[in-house]
Amino acid sequence: MSWSDEAQCTASARALAAQPGVREACIELRGDLGSGKTTFTRYLLGALGATGRVKSPTYALMEPYALPGFEAWHFDFYRFNDPQEFEDAGFRELFSSPGLKLVEWPDKAAGLLPQADLVIAITLTDDEQRRVCFTAQTAIGLSLLP
Repeated sequence: MSWSDEAQCTASARALAAQPGVREACIELRGDLGSGKTTFTRYLLGALGATGRVKSPTYALMEPYALPGFEAWHFDFYRFNDPQEFEDAGFRELFSSPGLKLVEWPDKAAGLLPQADLVIAITLTDDEQRRVCFTAQTAIGLSLLP
């Protein structure tokens, strides 16, 4: 699909938030810097009931969210220089607990993350639109496809 503006990004996030399986999903967000990964995450978490500012976890590595009825974590591994930093940060336990996990730059923790239920790849095109590809990798992921 394509997003020509933020309204389409918001609509995609709201549609995903409406799926019950999202509360237990591990979702990888892939794309270059500035492609819209964090923006999509803000809209998704807002649609799921997050209040207050949803900020990028680029420096903190992880931001937790207590949402109505479940927990969510937004990870950003951009600053990892070695996948071992995932282990050192103690994130394995969070990934084995119930709740939504949103992961930016998953390749920086290669081989240590569980298989994502859904991969959302966002590519910025020459005309400032976003080309978006949703790829399910599990039964939960299939239930989340638009």
